Amino acid sequence: MNKFCTILFVLIAFSTQAQDIATVPDYTQNVKSLDSIVTTLYKVISGEKEEERNWDLFKYLFKPEAKLIASTKPKDSIYRVRYMSPQDYIKSSAKWLVENGFIEKEIHRKTETFGNITHVFSTYEAYHSKLDSKPFMRGINSIQLLYDGKRWWIINLYWAKETAKNPIPSIYLPD
Repeated sequence: MNKFCTILFVLIAFSTQAQDIATVPDYTQNVKSLDSIVTTLYKVISGEKEEERNWDLFKYLFKPEAKLIASTKPKDSIYRVRYMSPQDYIKSSAKWLVENGFIEKEIHRKTETFGNITHVFSTYEAYHSKLDSKPFMRGINSIQLLYDGKRWWIINLYWAKETAKNPIPSIYLPD
């Protein structure tokens, strides 16, 4: 009887583990190329009001130690940065993105690569809805990436919004 219980336990454990593995989404296509990971980054944070984001896919894009760095300049103050992990970003932004709608579109990209490291300067426009004709915000995402021989990883994502005093230079805008 004891052997029977052990065998039954092992079979149940394997069955449960196999079900867990079968239900894990395969995101490998989203990180196979430089273009696929940058495109996925924009798609995964974008959505209409009340549209949930795929935060598991979002986290899959980043190395566990990665940082998201927001650059801001409060009125009459100096520039500041806020360092976040992917999970910190989700905690601070997920609710706002769903309540307000946020569609971020890449409008220009400048890419530089050396070996397995790449830096992407990605100019964006942000809308509350796909139906909006004018963006409510523009800026530049500075994305540092690593290719580990198997896939691309975002190491850091550092961004700044365009302001009247700090317009986006023409070299980072579409022709």
